[in-house]
Amino acid sequence: MTSVRFTVTPTKAEDHPGLSDTSPEVSSRSGTHVRFGSRESISRSEPPSDTSGGGTALAGGDGTDTPDHSNMDQGHGNSKMSSVYINNSHGVDDDDFYDRNLALFEEEMDTRPKVSSLLNRLANYTNLMQGVKEHEEAEINSEKKKAKTPRMGTFMGVYLPCLQNIFGVILFLRLTWVVGTAGVLQGLCIVFICCCCTMLTTISMSAIATNGVVPAGGSYFMISRSLGPEFGGAVGLCFYLGTTFAGAMYILGAVEILLMYIAPEAAIFTAKGLEGEGAAMLNNMRVYGSVCLLLMSLLVFVGVKYVNKLASVFLACVIISIVSIYVGALVSAFKPPNFTVCMLGNRTINAHDLVDNQCAKTVLLSAERDLANETLAGADVNTTALPTLELVPSPSPIPVEKTTYLWSRFCQSAELNTSCDDYFAANNFSQMEGIPGLASGVIAENLWSSYLSKGDVVEKNSLSSPQGARSVSTRQPYVFADITTSFTLLVGIFFPSVTGIMAGSNRSGDLKDAQRSIPIGTILAILTTSFVYLSSIILFGACIDGVVLRDKFGDSIQGNLVVGTLAWPTPWVIVVGSFFSTCGAGLQSLTGAPRLLQAIAKDNIIPFLRVFGHGKANGEPTWALLLTALIAELGILIASLDLVAPILTMFFLMCYLFVNLACALQTLLRTPNWRPRFSYYHWTLSFLGMTICLALMFISSWYYAIVAIVIAGMIYKYIEYHGAEKEWGDGIRGLSLSAARYALLRLEEGPPHTKNWRPQLLVLLKLDEDAHVKSPRLLTFASQLKAGKGLTIVGTVVPGNFLHSYGEALAAEQTLKLLMDKERVKGFYQCIVAQKAREGISHMIQSSGLGGMKPNTVVMGWPHAWRQSEDPQSWKTFIHTVRVTTAAHLALLVPKNISLFPSNSEPCADGYIDVWWIVHDGGMLMLLPFLLRQHKVWRKCGMRIFTVAQMEDNSIQMKKDLATFLYHLRIEAEVEVVEMHDSDISAYTYERTLMMEQRSQMLHQMRLSKSDRERERVRWSFDDAQLVKDRNSMLRLTSIGSDEDDDTDGGERDRAVAGDRSSTERHRRVQMTWTKEKASQYRAAHSGCSTPEGFRDMLSIRPDHSNVRRMHTAVKLNEVIVNKSHDARVVLLNMPGPPRNPEGDENYMEFLEVLTEGLERVLLVRGGGSEVITIYS
Repeated sequence: MTSVRFTVTPTKAEDHPGLSDTSPEVSSRSGTHVRFGSRESISRSEPPSDTSGGGTALAGGDGTDTPDHSNMDQGHGNSKMSSVYINNSHGVDDDDFYDRNLALFEEEMDTRPKVSSLLNRLANYTNLMQGVKEHEEAEINSEKKKAKTPRMGTFMGVYLPCLQNIFGVILFLRLTWVVGTAGVLQGLCIVFICCCCTMLTTISMSAIATNGVVPAGGSYFMISRSLGPEFGGAVGLCFYLGTTFAGAMYILGAVEILLMYIAPEAAIFTAKGLEGEGAAMLNNMRVYGSVCLLLMSLLVFVGVKYVNKLASVFLACVIISIVSIYVGALVSAFKPPNFTVCMLGNRTINAHDLVDNQCAKTVLLSAERDLANETLAGADVNTTALPTLELVPSPSPIPVEKTTYLWSRFCQSAELNTSCDDYFAANNFSQMEGIPGLASGVIAENLWSSYLSKGDVVEKNSLSSPQGARSVSTRQPYVFADITTSFTLLVGIFFPSVTGIMAGSNRSGDLKDAQRSIPIGTILAILTTSFVYLSSIILFGACIDGVVLRDKFGDSIQGNLVVGTLAWPTPWVIVVGSFFSTCGAGLQSLTGAPRLLQAIAKDNIIPFLRVFGHGKANGEPTWALLLTALIAELGILIASLDLVAPILTMFFLMCYLFVNLACALQTLLRTPNWRPRFSYYHWTLSFLGMTICLALMFISSWYYAIVAIVIAGMIYKYIEYHGAEKEWGDGIRGLSLSAARYALLRLEEGPPHTKNWRPQLLVLLKLDEDAHVKSPRLLTFASQLKAGKGLTIVGTVVPGNFLHSYGEALAAEQTLKLLMDKERVKGFYQCIVAQKAREGISHMIQSSGLGGMKPNTVVMGWPHAWRQSEDPQSWKTFIHTVRVTTAAHLALLVPKNISLFPSNSEPCADGYIDVWWIVHDGGMLMLLPFLLRQHKVWRKCGMRIFTVAQMEDNSIQMKKDLATFLYHLRIEAEVEVVEMHDSDISAYTYERTLMMEQRSQMLHQMRLSKSDRERERVRWSFDDAQLVKDRNSMLRLTSIGSDEDDDTDGGERDRAVAGDRSSTERHRRVQMTWTKEKASQYRAAHSGCSTPEGFRDMLSIRPDHSNVRRMHTAVKLNEVIVNKSHDARVVLLNMPGPPRNPEGDENYMEFLEVLTEGLERVLLVRGGGSEVITIYS
């Protein structure tokens, strides 16, 4: 039997770096550290017992006690207890069984914990309840409580909330009107398209929701973590605006039910005439809507728990109302409800104008008294019929024909002999049943659409009407269409009735098994609501007459709610139920929208929304609620349900579009983290859903769609430029990687064409000892050359060993990054650690870039004051870099006097960019001025091109040819040809060359190895004062030190930096072995220039003829350039190549100095050997 031993060490939870503050079960009590000493598993239900002495050793099996190790880490300067990741080496030998098994990894366990520790942390992690604590609970329970385990299942946690959010005001107020206007067939098409859109979105949402834990934020969280912060913020705000306008729509629906069907007498504004009735109604909606919004906002502010308690009541109202509709439709097959409609010909009469309840032109009455009595008595609103004439015995029993109230509305007076409306005279009144019932066969008439324009009369097409005057006046008592209808408009109005599918994903933290409940519950809810909508369309078309369906506000049936006429047992079931359900939906919107805004604000991706992330002490988003109420008030001021519905349709459709896009991208990119448990998805379904969403946006309202897209685009660009940088592993980044890979592979198919050539810069910067850039203006020039576009790689070399200088390399990269951000240069930075600077530069030039995106142009600074430079290797590194770029066939740009170049905030108001085209090296000199002038700094500068003509050249023809060439290149510039006459070499040129060669000769003689210099110091001890004097004079002639770095490696340099004592001892050892005879021999062998005679021989040398010619060229060109371009803003000229023989490197630097003397700003250009500009399109 194997014994089980473990040690329990009580520590603070914050001492464990692996325990995050998102684990309430761990952070709410003292952490317990368990170390197992056996392979057997131990039950988690066995609680540890703490004693005053520290950890208690519990034994199992053989009952052997384990010694106490609670204080084993004391005395090491660290008060922490033993870490759960690093095995303790100070315990007894019996406890080191597990340590011996993992001894190979013990040095890495601070960053790579044991698997058992990781699994233990995951097992203890619990999703926090979503939503916030109530203020009352926060006051009572001041101590932290253990988080409750979510227990909600699919039915209560997802299915019912989705039903409550999907069923809304449109079902009760507008669905009958949609059926009557579009017809049963097109109505089914509208519902089917909208339900398909939400079903496909639900499939995509289910895949995303089951690909990990979805905390608060719902759709915003899914989109932002899948498509990145830019898309997430843009679509999240659109979803927030949609939810806010949905709250406004629900409030308007509740007010419409209140003022139209429950208490019409509560209207504050009344119409003075028939024309002002619509305006008065809108004003009433605004007043009552604002009051309702204020009351609901106060309720949400006081506490969300009251809203949650009322949610079940509102859901019950919705379910009861829907059930009453189905029951009423079945009852109508046997006993149709009695709602009569008055018709004049085939035109519908407004029942509000039947003041005397007479649907006729005239009536026969026995006396005026009886008529008056009948008028005052009235009749039942729902039982209008022709009056029964009872003849009262009187002295005059002859019946009298009297006109009705309708007669006075269509005629100029109530007299029988007056002139009347032509249509009124040609047609008679009739009455028909508004609800004929399920067995009436009225569905045959309601199959087809009947779209109306604003102001048209609602007519019954199946009734015949004699020809008469077709003009209609709004003063006549007809039922008119209030808006112009079309298929696209009805889609936009109906779509909000299928939204609300995100309710389940928003509650993922409250679910027992979110990855199972969200797909099942949401899909079942959509199937249920789709069945209800589709069946309701058929029932409405089969039970209700078409004129009543097209009567939006029920004016033809005494102002009753149309869907309520079908309800059983009374229309009040629908009226009251729909009122409470719309109020509940409005409360839910006002509750959810502020929390969505708070989630966006807390992510800190939109800077100006940070204030809305704060709230009350209990977490209530107070400021977000205030903003939500203000935006909802804008929707209420619109005051029309039919105008608000398309607005929120746009925002919801955009949100659903990006949910489908996120799923499709993740599926196509096949990211390793894309492993959803919901497997019934496919990228084609997501793309189909995305296409339907986009089509519905433009079908319902193309101008609203454009406005929504513009708003989302503005938010996207704002987050991109000013938002916080977030790395969420989003799909857009994966898409960028895939696109970059595809593009790089395409670029590898062949060399780039001349037309596609553009400068891909590698900017070489040098850092000082404090890791500061020596020439930051070099990066400014690069940004002006690129105008913010194209590839730019900024590189530097850190001397040293990579293993020891990695931290310095990171610091250098951070310096480069900050400088690039300051100069607004879009590109990459690279730091190479090398023993020598020239080796690092060579490696960087060879390895920078990837595939077809390798740099083709190197930008480096001129070695400033190279003659007096403290770094003797600066100019040698410069020449070496020139040779490397030439060997790599890269172009080279060397700005001289870079500190005098203008910054990005110093634009040139005038001046010229002068180009001295001496030799052709691919057209770089033509292209660079054009690129510079694209930047605001150089935009106002003109361009002049100079070329050099020899005696045998035709300068006039050269100027014409050059002008023609520039015309074909589409480059505007002034052209000038400078003639260079043959002339004798001047004495100045000869003297300048002689001085240059003498200096080079001295430098050559001074290149001694380190050991030679040590021996030279011994020679100074022989009291040879004249020799010392001569040598010092030679040192004063030049400021360039010896090239000791060329002859020593990095290890020798490290050993050279030693203490004074070791150096003195080494010198003493050298002197002991250096005798006078050896010194005499050495002096005889090395007497070339170290003696005064050798120095005088060096002064008598004659300069090399080739150097004289090169110096002559440099002097003559410099004279011409200074004469022509002394006032130019910048001068571009060809850079001569370095000599093939490295012995002449010093001369090369001198030639370049002479060539550019007297010029303020110079850009030396050396082409890469390929054509970069062409005259062809």
